[in-house]
Amino acid sequence: MNRVTVIGTGFAALSAARKLRQLDRQVEITVIGPRPELIFLPSLIWLPSGKRKAENLRVPLQNFFSRNAIRFHAGEATGMENGGRRVLTSSGLVDNDGLVIACGGRFIKKLPGIEHAITPCEGIAAVERLRDAVKAMDSGTIALGFAGNPNEPSAMRGGPIFEFLFGLDTQLRREGRRDRIGLTFFNPMKSPGNRLGEKAVQRLLGEMQRRDIATQLGHKLVGFEKDKVKTEGGEFAADLIVFMPGLTGNAWFDATDLPRSPGGLIKADAQCRVAGRERVYVAGDAGSFPGPDWMPKQAHMADLQAEAAAENLLAELKGGKANKTFKVELLCVVDSLDAGMLVKRTPEGGFALPPLGLMHGAKSLFESWYLRRYR
Repeated sequence: MNRVTVIGTGFAALSAARKLRQLDRQVEITVIGPRPELIFLPSLIWLPSGKRKAENLRVPLQNFFSRNAIRFHAGEATGMENGGRRVLTSSGLVDNDGLVIACGGRFIKKLPGIEHAITPCEGIAAVERLRDAVKAMDSGTIALGFAGNPNEPSAMRGGPIFEFLFGLDTQLRREGRRDRIGLTFFNPMKSPGNRLGEKAVQRLLGEMQRRDIATQLGHKLVGFEKDKVKTEGGEFAADLIVFMPGLTGNAWFDATDLPRSPGGLIKADAQCRVAGRERVYVAGDAGSFPGPDWMPKQAHMADLQAEAAAENLLAELKGGKANKTFKVELLCVVDSLDAGMLVKRTPEGGFALPPLGLMHGAKSLFESWYLRRYR
């Protein structure tokens, strides 16, 4: 009986495990992760306002694993041996006949003073710090921004920053504090969010102007201090800094001979196969894939890659050809607590709708629908 190991418990990992079980009821599946739980990162944006609490976003996976006859190995990956046939972890060795690496990426934290900034997509604890800091503010300025990996154009996550920005504006207005607390958006690009498409950039910047959100654009970041953001174009005051750095590969990749992209991610082909490795696949933030430079690092894209990886791996294990490719599609709702801007982009084109209350409700419904399969 074939044994497949999946590293991770995020979107890509769970989508891969679920697809593997759907396609093959006999294959042995082992998932490696620190804890048997999924953190629903897209809804972190609702923690500062109280629309969601931490317990709403932590999804225990024991029932999902039990229903699908998946073994869970509690531990963190630390390396690989035998061309990927053995995974080294902090709690022992896991052998396999096929491997899917879906453990996510790592934020690049090299800017001087970055310890003064909160990186919200690091998880619940980081956003709870943000929530508490905002609650304690009586006046001042909150600065929010993001940057990328200069060696990996796709390795950035800017969408959540727009959502925290607009969400905080809505929240502060509801609380009657917006006139005392300023918001500033900063980005080294003159057209931030251009991976969403030109129409989306215009709508985002127009929304900032409508909401009286200051912007600092087009200047390379130099670093942070406790009360300021420093760029090559000057510095500006910030009592609270929220910053999303670019992504690179996990530290444990350095202990392997996995092929790496210039940006530090695992190199893969259009079928999600790791270059030069037999029956080793990668999906989600951990991988560098061929495609347009706007191809996003987001849960939707990770799911599409994971399903292709699972199908191709099973085909290989059965002696067939791995010829399934993944669809390249950016699809998101930029939420603002009371409305949402639907953005879609494919190689054929795209659109960005103006903020609609209906889209805020749709995002909440999607959360419920998506998590039902794991609860």
